[in-house]
Formats: sequence, structure tokens, C-alpha cells
Amino acid sequence: MLRFRHLRALTVAVFMAACAAPAAQALAQGADAATIKRGEYLARAGDCIACHTLPAGKTFGGGRPMDTPFGTLYTPNISSDKETGLGQWSADEFYAMMHTGKSRDGSLLYPAMPFASYTKVTRADSDAIYAFLMSTPPVHQPNRPHELRFPFNKRQLLLGWRSLFFKEGEYQPDPKQSVEWNRGAYLVEGLGHCSMCHTAINALGGNVTSKAFEGGLIPIQNWYAPSLTSNKEAGLGDWSIEDIVGLLHAGVSNRGAVYGPMAEVVYDSLQYLTEEDVRAMAVYLKALPARSGDKSEPPSQAVAEQKTSLSPLGKKIYDAQCAECHAAQGQGKPPDFPPLANNQSIVMSSAVNPIRMVLNGGYPPGTFKNPKPYGMPPFAQSLSDVEVAAVVTYIRTAWGNHGTPVTVKEVNELRSAPLY
Repeated sequence: MLRFRHLRALTVAVFMAACAAPAAQALAQGADAATIKRGEYLARAGDCIACHTLPAGKTFGGGRPMDTPFGTLYTPNISSDKETGLGQWSADEFYAMMHTGKSRDGSLLYPAMPFASYTKVTRADSDAIYAFLMSTPPVHQPNRPHELRFPFNKRQLLLGWRSLFFKEGEYQPDPKQSVEWNRGAYLVEGLGHCSMCHTAINALGGNVTSKAFEGGLIPIQNWYAPSLTSNKEAGLGDWSIEDIVGLLHAGVSNRGAVYGPMAEVVYDSLQYLTEEDVRAMAVYLKALPARSGDKSEPPSQAVAEQKTSLSPLGKKIYDAQCAECHAAQGQGKPPDFPPLANNQSIVMSSAVNPIRMVLNGGYPPGTFKNPKPYGMPPFAQSLSDVEVAAVVTYIRTAWGNHGTPVTVKEVNELRSAPLY
């Protein structure tokens, strides 16, 4: 984890150096300094660097692997290089790609590129992002071919996917809502492409729109993205706007902290947004309606017996290893050490995240508002699968938490999962 953070820090340092480079190329194409600066901000909001830059690699040079159930995709070079990047593209071609999900040559893009969200981006914002990308130093790095299994390597099959899951069109403000709500909706649904992770994905790799923002497993990364709806059991129903803003902007709040892939989003993207934009996102997220079917079922007899058998060992491990930071009753010491009692991320139907935190540990991102985050050590090397299952079962069921027990099999399957 520390190695990863150092690599990401180096990547961002390179990114900042690129931003400081002269914008002669873009200026020569008619873009003024203010447009380039706005484009830099919007590229941050879209988190372009996360996918299009290898850790410790050259900024926007592409080549980052994205493992999917269908094979491995490699992100393209989007630097200003004329041979291997976007240097020969026009602003019209760039907007067409963002808006339609088709490349300059008309080929269909794979939906790992969130064009279903980026289609909502306005032409003015697309032009600003284009101007910024044209201002960055060229990176001469040829694109690496995708490694997809048959038949997923046949791009024409994407026509079917697009008919099911893609609706082209810029975001249209809702006149019944406030300016702040509409700004938040534009950022969340458009550049932020939050639904990519926080909406369940079906067998075809498309978002289940009927479950929008209700959370789901991220198969590429083996983490679980929680619900962002107003459901109180697994969403933001009883979070304040300040809690949401704190989590998005600083990476920590009195309600918890971000880890895993979301830590990278905050580190690379959200911490750089203005307080006003982050608050607008929080206002929109807070307004998402609750969904039906969120009530948990009473535990079965088998589940109750499993809890009974694992909890005593779990309490023993918790008292010895966890209570110093998270407190004897799970109340934590926020914001440095998040609470575990009444923590929705602990009791969600999926136990993936708490299992991974115990196994792998982790740090919230270092941000402007939280430059020296406290972290959690990994226990994979010191606790067996049975012990991890026991302590996670304990924290999911103690202090009034209503989570279900964790099985040894679940722990064993996640022990070898890649960190990212």
C-alpha cells in the first residue's frame, strides 16, 4: 500500500509538472490560457489521469491494464503526441468521441471508457478538456492492443451493447431543481461517472439502470462500491451534507474514510475540486431517492449458529488487535480512526470491503485537507482465514450492527485478490 501511494504521488507530481509546462501548442490552436486552465480542472473532475497514466509512468501516456471478465483492456495514449496520442485530433473529433463513444476512425469504444456518462458533457467543457490535453507534453508511447477473448474481441458486437445500455445526449438541466442540484447532477452523472462503480453490473457488462446508484461489486478490482441512495441501511440516508463533503473532499469524515479504489478517486480527482462543486455533488447525492427492497431479512438458524461459533474468537482478536484504534465498543476515534459501530460500510450485504481491509490494511488518501492520514496495518500475514472470518463476523454483528457472519471460504477467495 505504501509503495502504491508513493507511485501515485510520483504520478501526480509528474502531472503537476505537465500542467506547469508551456501551453504553446494549444495556444497556437486558438485556446486561451483561461480555457486551458478550465480544461485542466474538468480533466481532474473526470479523473482522466487515473486510467490513462501508469503508476510512475508518463502522464496521459496510457497503457494501464484493466482486467475485466472478458479479458484485459489497455487504456490509450491521450497525450498531445501526434503519432501515438491525440495530437492529430481536432476538437470536433474529440467531442464526437466523448459524445458518441466512437473513435476518430469510427470504431466503437469499449465501455470501460465511460462514454455513457461522458456523453452528458457539454461541448464547451469538451473543448476545454481538449485544449488542456493539447497543452500537455507529448508522450511517444504506442497503444497496446487489447487482449480480449473471443467473441468479445469483435467490436461489432458492441452495437448490441450500445442499444441496451447507451443513450446519447448532453445533460439537460432540470428546471424544477436548483442550480446547485443541477451542477451536482452534471458532475455525478457526467464527468464524475459515479454510476460506473456504484451501480450493479450485469453479465453483459452493463449497468442495471433499475438499480442506479444502489451499489455493487466492482469485478475489475474486487471491491464493493456502496449505495449512494438515501437508503439508511446501506446508503446516505442519515448522512449530513457536511459528512458527504468531508468524505469526498478530504477522504475522511466523522462517518468513515475512503479506501481502495475510492481513495484513488479522491486522491487524483475530488480533492482538487472546489468546495462549491463538491457540495453540489453532495446535495445531488443526498437527494437520490431511497429504493425498495433494502430491508434485511431475519437471520436463518444456520447464520445464527455461525455467528455464535465465530464471535467469541472474533471478540478476542478484536480486543487484542483492533480496540486500541477503534475503541472497545467500536465507536472509533474519528476522523483518524473510523467508527465500526453503526457503520453502513461494515454491515452491507457484501462483506468484501471489511474482509479486504483486515487482510490488506490501507490508508485513506493524503489530501490537502488531510495531508497525513492514519492507516491500518495488514493482517493477512498474521491471521488465518478462520481468524479473519471470526473478527470480521464480530465487527459485523457486535454493538447493534446487523451484518451477517463471514465464511472462511469468503476470506480465502479474497486473500489473493490484487490490491487494485
